[in-house]
Amino acid sequence: MATIRNLKIKTSTCKRIVKELHSYEKEVETEAAKTAEMKERGADPYDLKQQENVLAESRMMVPDCRKRLETALTDLKATLAEIKETNQEGAEVEEAEAVITQVETVVQTADS
Repeated sequence: MATIRNLKIKTSTCKRIVKELHSYEKEVETEAAKTAEMKERGADPYDLKQQENVLAESRMMVPDCRKRLETALTDLKATLAEIKETNQEGAEVEEAEAVITQVETVVQTADS
């Protein structure tokens, strides 16, 4: 049975993963700019290869993070549905609904 505590945990999980996703996306931008700058100035091939590896690793984290976010969103929706069935209400329910809306926007943006 779903509880308000579980709802709070799943809501926080979604919030954390959204922050993490934005962080990885920002890191990819930063590393891509750094790689381009290194190529431009003709950096040592070894250093350039290492930088490209860092960039590739950062890029791999974005799809992984999106997948975890979609899973967390599904869990949050299921928990919220269970809580609504028992007619429980409160600030936690409203917050969960707001987070679901926010996460759905992030997921839709990623799909397009």
